[in-house]
Amino acid sequence: MATANAKIRVPEKAKKGEIVEIKTAITHDMESGQRKDSSDKPIPRRIINKFLCTYNGAEVFRMDMQPAVSANPFISFFVLATETGKIEMTWFDDNGETYTSAAQITVE
Repeated sequence: MATANAKIRVPEKAKKGEIVEIKTAITHDMESGQRKDSSDKPIPRRIINKFLCTYNGAEVFRMDMQPAVSANPFISFFVLATETGKIEMTWFDDNGETYTSAAQITVE
């Protein structure tokens, strides 16, 4: 089973119509599928392969990742602040596991 720890940074407050930067990073014991174990057997690929961000339930950012993605990927993107609500981020890995983290933003 993979372990993961997500960190997110969302501004607490924004003005309506302001473009805000969202930052996130996740630690995950990524495995590219290229290495072998001590018995010379390939270690199966296990990476974060998809990232999704929603703002009050509406998708605002999606990203597919490939084996060349770095360990503990950092993602930064921009969102238009339209209303107070929840920004939720979900990461998906090759084992079918999902990791979710969320933050509130207040729009004035």
